[in-house]
Amino acid sequence: MTSKTIAFIGGGNMAASLVSGLVSDDYDPRRIIASDPDREKLAGLAARFGIRSAADNRDAVGQADILVLAVKPQVLKRVAMNIGPDVQARRPLVISIAAGVREKDIQSWLGNDVALIRTMPNTPAMLQAGATVLHAGPGVTDEQKNLAESILRAVGLTLWVRDEEKMDAVTALSGSGPAYFFLVMEAMEQVGLDMGLSAETARLLTLQTALGAARMAMESSDGPATLRERVTSPGGTTEKALAVFESEGIRELFHKALIGARDRSVELSRRLGEQ
Repeated sequence: MTSKTIAFIGGGNMAASLVSGLVSDDYDPRRIIASDPDREKLAGLAARFGIRSAADNRDAVGQADILVLAVKPQVLKRVAMNIGPDVQARRPLVISIAAGVREKDIQSWLGNDVALIRTMPNTPAMLQAGATVLHAGPGVTDEQKNLAESILRAVGLTLWVRDEEKMDAVTALSGSGPAYFFLVMEAMEQVGLDMGLSAETARLLTLQTALGAARMAMESSDGPATLRERVTSPGGTTEKALAVFESEGIRELFHKALIGARDRSVELSRRLGEQ
């Protein structure tokens, strides 16, 4: 992979995170090129990581073995149609990190018959602690899948789904998921304040508890239910709190919320394709 030139169309936070992860993994920054209409942003990326800047999107595509579409979903159609002829001529592997844009629409905008992999990273990727799900379109080779996985693995965990429709569930679970945990942390911190703890104490206890619980779950061979049972003493304080959560229907609430997020993802994907 080290001989491949990776071109990023878009120089925003997610592109910067991927570039940072690749360079940290000793990928040659001279093999990374980026294009963005914000020349100041582009200059910042070049200065920070030592990568090359393209004159424009078409220039970037013309040098790419792997092309990463890292623009906002709302502008992807315009960008893709502009570079379509160059993609057809160069035939790079195309990786889309634009949330919610379906493969058939990207293929249509690029001119079809493109080796395309759609991905859904989440925002912790900006700390190299993300979770990214990938889906390979028709005609993508095993070698190309390995290349895409190597790039996305630079910012965290990678998983594959065979059915593209599952990407809507992925969006609901992990794409939007960080916000759910932030909401729980926000609520816990506020209750800590209500019970008389200082703002600093409530915040630090909430954040460290969340971090510790996540690490325990990641490093244990047991599932969350077993871990929960293990820290719940009969008749104790944890059991009391959990009983309140269960009586108020927390599981049903999460189910309703995530199904709603998935359905919204389906709707937005349809709208993006029709725009």
